[in-house]
Amino acid sequence: MGLLLLLTCTLLSSYFHPGRVVDAVSIFTITRVTLSIEPRANVTRDTNVTMRCKAIVITSQQEALSRQYTLYKDNIAIYTKTSSSLDDFLYQLPETRVSNTGKYQCKIIIEGKKSDSEIKKLTVTGLSTPELHLNKGVVSEGEELTARCTAPGETGSIIFYFYEDSKEILEEQVHSNQAEVKLGFNSVGYHKIHCAYTVLLKRDSVKSKESNNVNISVREFPIKPVLEIIPQYNIYEGDRLDISCTIIKSQHSSQSIHLYLSQGTVLLSSEITKAKVNHSILAQAKDSGEFECRLEIGNIVKVTKKTVSVNELFSVPTLTMMPAEVFQKESMTLTCKSESYASERLRREELTYTLDPPESLLTPKDTGVFFGTALPYDFNYTCIAQAKDIMKRSNTLTVHPKVSVSTPKISVVKRAILGRPFEILCKSDIGSLPINYTLIKDYDHLRTITIKLPDHRAVFTDTITYIDEISKYMCEAKNGHRDGLLSKRLNATVTVPLSNPTLIVIPPLEEISEGDHLYMICGVQGTPPVTFRWYRVGNEKPLITTTSDSNNTDYQVKKLAKDHSGTYYCEAINYALNVVQSRRVTIEVRLALWKKAVIGGSCLMVVLVLLVVCVLYFRSKRVRVDRAVTSVWSERPPESANDEETSMVSNEPDVEYTEVVHPPAADSARAVPLRKGTDTVYSELQNAPRGAVDHHVY
Repeated sequence: MGLLLLLTCTLLSSYFHPGRVVDAVSIFTITRVTLSIEPRANVTRDTNVTMRCKAIVITSQQEALSRQYTLYKDNIAIYTKTSSSLDDFLYQLPETRVSNTGKYQCKIIIEGKKSDSEIKKLTVTGLSTPELHLNKGVVSEGEELTARCTAPGETGSIIFYFYEDSKEILEEQVHSNQAEVKLGFNSVGYHKIHCAYTVLLKRDSVKSKESNNVNISVREFPIKPVLEIIPQYNIYEGDRLDISCTIIKSQHSSQSIHLYLSQGTVLLSSEITKAKVNHSILAQAKDSGEFECRLEIGNIVKVTKKTVSVNELFSVPTLTMMPAEVFQKESMTLTCKSESYASERLRREELTYTLDPPESLLTPKDTGVFFGTALPYDFNYTCIAQAKDIMKRSNTLTVHPKVSVSTPKISVVKRAILGRPFEILCKSDIGSLPINYTLIKDYDHLRTITIKLPDHRAVFTDTITYIDEISKYMCEAKNGHRDGLLSKRLNATVTVPLSNPTLIVIPPLEEISEGDHLYMICGVQGTPPVTFRWYRVGNEKPLITTTSDSNNTDYQVKKLAKDHSGTYYCEAINYALNVVQSRRVTIEVRLALWKKAVIGGSCLMVVLVLLVVCVLYFRSKRVRVDRAVTSVWSERPPESANDEETSMVSNEPDVEYTEVVHPPAADSARAVPLRKGTDTVYSELQNAPRGAVDHHVY
């Protein structure tokens, strides 16, 4: 187990080298997002409601991840909040109203990951009763009054409805809880006015109860408009129509009178103070419809209407072209024709056709048929059909002569990288849209792109597995019934991603020493230019960065020193953007040879000096010992009688310790007996043969 742990630590330390930072990546997943409505989904007015969004996130981090909550109502974001708290996201709806009704959804985003809750519907019921207020109780015919309808306490977008005798007469949409309008009455008598309102919701609406009724009395105004049209029936185009608008008075009025004669939104004639308006027109089919005579006196408006139907003498002509698609200077035919005509009023021969403008350079070939050559530019043509003073114009036909597409050019977008998808662009310098571009490889049609807008491009994506494969591509351009045009073969540089990085050291690792010139050569396989970076383990920044047009480069260190020792490696990258890294080489700079010789010689000299000192020391000591022996002891001659004893003596050193007595000086006056001295000296002497002991008395 200990060996396995040591091996694991070694591998990790070799991978995460000093100076390299390992980024911590957040690992998490959003398992579920829920939205709940509290206290319930169906509530009554004035209930406090809470939207609770809860996200269940599984993560490897202890600290909470930053999360962005967004609450939607009917697919519209109404609130967004970013929080790092683990607590639920709460959104309060105090004193809810019907306008809060809708479908709600909670969405959460954590570091780019998104998750949505289910859609929950909140329904709020209960509306306040509307209140109606009028500024007058009695008015004259044509006189206005002000009505204000209020929806107490309501919010949101509201439509107010105003009713006269239970019939809706007006509606007003506002973004407040009240609406004020002006009401006028054209009939005499008593009228009941009330209001109601609707709160607008996206999909549903809730209508309130009816308000109280208020009675109004309206008197009739004594002036009426009269409309006359001659003839009124069986009218054809070209007939004369006489139209008059007059008034009938039952009593005199001092107010200014305005008369208006109109057809649809077109005012035909008008008069002020006069009692009659006349208008005469040559009937056309477009005149069919409703004519209106309008009387205005102050704020009183009275209207009378009549409908006229004008039969068509001949239909509006249509202008067509053959062929439907034409190129510049190609032949074309334009045909102008009215599909129907009134045979009871008109013969077909009476119907004539012309082209506008006359300088169109097209020649009439038959009735309504014109032949010619397409111009080299766009041109507008209009057909005119005419009979019995009635002239009708066709819709404008714009002829867009197409420009033939030019030979396309094929190229590579950005770079072609071996083994990776790359983009191929096909483009023609001229040619009318739409243009169909087809990518061809070995004469096989791979894909077709239709370009319909000028700013669009025909870009194809494909992959090659070997370099020469790039020249197999061509493209075809076609914009009409003509045959397509082929481009040249694709000629582009193929970038080969880098691989097989190598690192060579000169001189060999075991021969590197101080003062040497070091070469480290980094090489790769792939397409240059190549950017090389040299690193020394322990330094985050590269030692040197260089770009080379070859597949190798070197890093030199002149006059190596001991501090150049370390682990080195190189990285390489080219336009394929794949980084490759060489093996790591440990450089150990050894001492120079002359330094080794100096150190060895110095050590040898020290040893020799020590030996000489030791020899001299021991020799001087021995001289002192020899001198001491000569001054104290006498040598004893060997004795032959003790030869046998001597031969039996052990190999112990022949050392004998002798007590030496030093006598005092003699006194001639006294005869003092000899006594042993108090000073004793022991000396180490080499023994003579046993038995030959010589005693000396001093």
